[in-house]
Amino acid sequence: MTERGYTSWGRFPQINQLGRSFAWRSDELPVTSEDTDSLLPYGNGRSYGDVCLNRGGIVLSTRGLNRFINFDPEAGILRCEAGVLLAEILQLIVPAGWFLAVSPGTRYATVGGALANDVHGKNHHQAGAFGCHVIAFELLRSDGSRNLCSREENKELFGATIGGLGLTGLITWVELQLRPVNGSMLKEETLKFANVDEFFHLSEASDQDFEYTVAWVDCASKGDSLGRGLFARANHVPSETVQAKVDLEPRISVPFQLPCSLINGFTLKMFNAWWYRRQRERRKTRKVHFQPFFYPLDSIGNWNLMYGPKGLLQYQCVLPGEDGREVLRQMLAIIAQSGNGSFLAVLKIFGERLSPGLLSFPRPGVTLALDFPNSPDVFRLLDRLDDMTREVGGAVYPAKDARMSADSFHSYFPAYEKFSEYVDPDFSSSFWRRVSGDEL
Repeated sequence: MTERGYTSWGRFPQINQLGRSFAWRSDELPVTSEDTDSLLPYGNGRSYGDVCLNRGGIVLSTRGLNRFINFDPEAGILRCEAGVLLAEILQLIVPAGWFLAVSPGTRYATVGGALANDVHGKNHHQAGAFGCHVIAFELLRSDGSRNLCSREENKELFGATIGGLGLTGLITWVELQLRPVNGSMLKEETLKFANVDEFFHLSEASDQDFEYTVAWVDCASKGDSLGRGLFARANHVPSETVQAKVDLEPRISVPFQLPCSLINGFTLKMFNAWWYRRQRERRKTRKVHFQPFFYPLDSIGNWNLMYGPKGLLQYQCVLPGEDGREVLRQMLAIIAQSGNGSFLAVLKIFGERLSPGLLSFPRPGVTLALDFPNSPDVFRLLDRLDDMTREVGGAVYPAKDARMSADSFHSYFPAYEKFSEYVDPDFSSSFWRRVSGDEL
């Protein structure tokens, strides 16, 4: 057992806690005690908030579960241990003509973490969330039982564990259905749009013909330019040679924690204006390797350190229906007026395909993701955005949260009570105690 600072990617809250490496599928779970009253799996620490933290308990580091078990290159079915990184999977499957059916914005997440947070990607409008492509997994519970979970076997645990935030037990291995590709390249189009109404028009015009769509939005813009940005859409295309190399480490890295945040009102406004104008053409088309398209921030190691010693708060909401579109406009106006705009603001339309996960975050609507330096003003701003999200029946993503209230969580996830029945009695997290009303 070791004690060190296990942190989330947002680096807030920062705590010291006990950790144990879980390196073999045959290992047994540690026994809890009065001093360490709960367990929680910990992958590669890429969740932004406190879903991967367990103040006062033990985190089980799963990166030692890093082995491939079986890969069928004909059917595109992969079984691997839960601590394998998505980057390591891509390194294996892309040369064989396969790709992840759904990938989040970082390749440095573990497959177990991707399942537990039911991550989504730029193709949600066609493919749904990660859980839609999970075939089966093994779940180790604190009673010592090893449960094979699928849509046919232990299907209740299957649904509770997908998006279940690591609370139903320890995932030891995962089996995935992959999607075929003809190489490592994509054809990408980037289009400038003048305001949020143009974003919706581009999304509607792109969803059928493009597998991947996503937009960066200048959240410092106001007036007629409210919600202006750059809309990217892409498809896999055949490539003569497969560039098989996948970066398992960033090419450059922020070497140390900065004494203060580089992200402030001045730098934000300057950057957003430059980023919007750097593309002079209305439309730009190019062939690009999948890495910079899917994982642009992964090229900079420890980029989260740029937010200074207090860390950052990520906020992602989904707003359904026509009312959600109007609320999005109001949110963007409030954010711009507050002066606390986001350096990395992303817009995306979620599709109709629902995940089997009980607590899955994606649902039909428009989703907005934002990064803010940690400050009291930002907490007040996010509370206001929470209220607006609740009013239209939306939700906030637990994997990116460090401060939502229990009332908000219960509103966002009406299946909360049913899910609670499947929480392992020896598993908990800082997030769960906060939103379940049992915070210490």
